Amino acid sequence: MDDRIARGPKGGNLWLHCRVRPLGKDQPFPAGPALYCGHRVPLKVPLITMQYKSMPRVCEGPNLKLSFLHDTARSAVVLCILIADMHGCVYYQYRDGYLGRYLMGEQNIKEHADETTRQAFMKSLLNEVVALETMLDRGMVESGVSRIGAEQEMFLIDGDQKPTLTALDVLAQLDDERFTHELGLFNIEANLSVQAFDSNCLSRMESEAQEVYAKARKAAHLCDSEIALTGILPTLTKKNLGLDSMVPTSRYYALNDAIMALRGDDLQFTINGIDQLTVCHDNLMLEACNTSFQVHFQVSPDNFARYYNIAQTVTGPLLAAAVNSPVLLGKRLWHETRISVFEYSVDARSATHQTRGLKPRVHFGDHWVDQSVTEIFKEDIARFRVILTTETETDPVAMVEQGIAPKLKALCLHNGTVYRWNRPCYGVHGGVPHLRIENRVIPSGPTVLDEIANTAFFIGMMAGMGDEVDDVRELIRFEEVKANFMAAARDGIRAQMNWFGDTHMPARELILEQLLPLAEKGLRSANVDQPDIDRYLGVMRDRVTTRRTGARWALESLSDMQDRGTNDQRLRSLVASMVKQQSSGRPISEWELAEFSETLDWRASYLKVSQFMATDLFTVRPEDIVDFAATLMDWRHVRHVPVEGDDGELVGLVTHRALLRLVATGRGGESQKVTVDEIMRRDPVTVTSDTSTVRAIRLMREEQVSCLPVVDEGKLVGLITEHDLIIVSSYLLERYLDEGE
Repeated sequence: MDDRIARGPKGGNLWLHCRVRPLGKDQPFPAGPALYCGHRVPLKVPLITMQYKSMPRVCEGPNLKLSFLHDTARSAVVLCILIADMHGCVYYQYRDGYLGRYLMGEQNIKEHADETTRQAFMKSLLNEVVALETMLDRGMVESGVSRIGAEQEMFLIDGDQKPTLTALDVLAQLDDERFTHELGLFNIEANLSVQAFDSNCLSRMESEAQEVYAKARKAAHLCDSEIALTGILPTLTKKNLGLDSMVPTSRYYALNDAIMALRGDDLQFTINGIDQLTVCHDNLMLEACNTSFQVHFQVSPDNFARYYNIAQTVTGPLLAAAVNSPVLLGKRLWHETRISVFEYSVDARSATHQTRGLKPRVHFGDHWVDQSVTEIFKEDIARFRVILTTETETDPVAMVEQGIAPKLKALCLHNGTVYRWNRPCYGVHGGVPHLRIENRVIPSGPTVLDEIANTAFFIGMMAGMGDEVDDVRELIRFEEVKANFMAAARDGIRAQMNWFGDTHMPARELILEQLLPLAEKGLRSANVDQPDIDRYLGVMRDRVTTRRTGARWALESLSDMQDRGTNDQRLRSLVASMVKQQSSGRPISEWELAEFSETLDWRASYLKVSQFMATDLFTVRPEDIVDFAATLMDWRHVRHVPVEGDDGELVGLVTHRALLRLVATGRGGESQKVTVDEIMRRDPVTVTSDTSTVRAIRLMREEQVSCLPVVDEGKLVGLITEHDLIIVSSYLLERYLDEGE
């Protein structure tokens, strides 16, 4: 069993944060070792009686505490026999012989550290920086070797092209150590093998990535799910971002609690693009909106600063060509909206800290690195509070003195809670420490081939510029490099780039005329096979030439579908086309635009009021004159106008019938200034955005109303009318009758 999963603190209890996964009736327990904790003393597996309720219940046995989640599918009282297998899964058995499986999370993360624990962790963190500096001074960190690797993140969707919480089920089907969970139960990740940077490294990486993608799809299909490769899933809604969608591990709970506690308030932000999105959210799950293809590039310690600065320089043009995240929560925003939403999603700054200018934990950086990787680690320790702690090595400095490379657990954990877009990483493999640069800007998708093309472009530019440029800081200002990054995130391939010698040009021109040739030289200098260079840079060249990035494909597809169906239907059509075309393996430059699909089951697009309610509302205030409300109805061809207060709260409703009554009484003459407050209905029948469509129809019929304002937490968020429901009903009836013919 993996030590990180199976062992608790020395002498302490082992915590298992679990989620139910039924295995099937009358299946035998799998063979596996007994459960260990503390000093690896075997536990006597207990017989536990539990009662499932709506809240988690803690059950205890000898040296064992189990935190179970509610299983709505089973009877109230069960008897469990527990055993752990080599994958860190705990099995249980009901009295009727029904088996289930629990996945155990990382248990070496302390969820509620006290001040003494944090102080001890900080002491370890400072000692580990000293240990790293000593290793660098003594030449203990691996040098003269270049390697590449990658992490493939994926979305899980259901038959309606929407997020599905099947990550743990899919991982159980996969039974492959390369795969792991992410923050959300609708995400999984695969860690690809490390490759020496030479010969056929790129085709080897693609071969494994394709195999991983195919294997993930096969496992997903067994769980009534599908894999989608995209930076942000267009069909995600805020309903998917509750804590019930979070993978139940100590690390994620602790991270969520720590960040929200530091903020002292909900996450609030606005992103302006083609549309505008304003979000107020109370947990960390916004981070799960983002999936990426993270590329790792190992460098020698003596050249780390030079190559890190090069990575920063080429990231803007790389992102401009790779953008694939234009839609978030139904809104068309930046071409790579991940860049903005990720920054906000883990923003631990309080209002005071933001006003003072404290940097967010997700950032690009503000200056060049001068000499060493330790500059970055020191800055991040100084700037950002410790939010997670773990057990650390007793004396890493002494280990270095003995010629042993420490794992630097505290440094790596803290570094993992600071999200630079080019992040420095320290690791130990086979007892040998190394340094690498993790590029985090490349989004997942649109296809595996496109992802490898992005990788080839990035590492080719790194190698090529490393060969040709001694110090990139002498050729371009850091502020211009950062501006390139932000412009690429907003505008994609149409962004304007600053470049060497105080020049400015479109990203497309810069990539085609300068950077692709540079990348080709770099790959050749690393002895990468020419057929691989031609294949992957050719994919990049075609994409840039046609301006067909994943973001432009999505935005153009939605534009062409603009007058068809609801927004929910258009987004589902987009995702359906995306999944179909990415499974073909053809790069994005060869894709057809997505079309509005008549073959999808549209019932799923009309289950909730939120899926088809009008949100672009024209409203009046109580003190407005009735003439304005009447004119508004005439101009907008509507029969109902909501009345709202200054804070967006619903205070009433003006109907066409109320205006007719006013005219009938003779009170609407020129000399009379009647206000909305005098004729509005003060207690209109309302629904919430989560109200089912069937309930809304029945409510209209029972209350004999033709309009329902949609109100969440006292605020007006939408409106549905009988006209909307007639359209919905007639459409679904037509589909039903067509299917019966």
